[in-house]
Amino acid sequence: MSCRATLAGASIFLLAAFAFLPRGLAAGPNDYPEWILPSCDAGLEKIASAFEEKESRFWNSNLQILNFADVQEIAFRPWAANVATRRFCQAKAQISDGIWRPVFYSLVFGMGEVGATWDVQWCVVGLDRNWAHNPSCRMAQP
Repeated sequence: MSCRATLAGASIFLLAAFAFLPRGLAAGPNDYPEWILPSCDAGLEKIASAFEEKESRFWNSNLQILNFADVQEIAFRPWAANVATRRFCQAKAQISDGIWRPVFYSLVFGMGEVGATWDVQWCVVGLDRNWAHNPSCRMAQP
């Protein structure tokens, strides 16, 4: 059997398999329900780790996030129906310099490994040194 015939057969099989999936299992990238994303607490460890790496690697700083407080969701899918499923959150982070700073972040489905999981996008107010979310982390908010 030729490679072309095998590829064609596999393609037909996949199309047929997806045609018979219930709507909930064959959801498009914008049709995911709220439970597909974890709660706001789930992103905190990733934020602390990424913050420490960014400060050390790019800014020659030893700043770290020591603690989080007042974690809360501020929006879920606040934009049009055709945008990625996002849970927007905010918290306060105690930085190793002794200052508590606001943190704005979003958990985004489809942005993790191979688009099959969630990831977190974040900004610590006052420490957005490359101005990626300026002004004052506004671009990290809904």
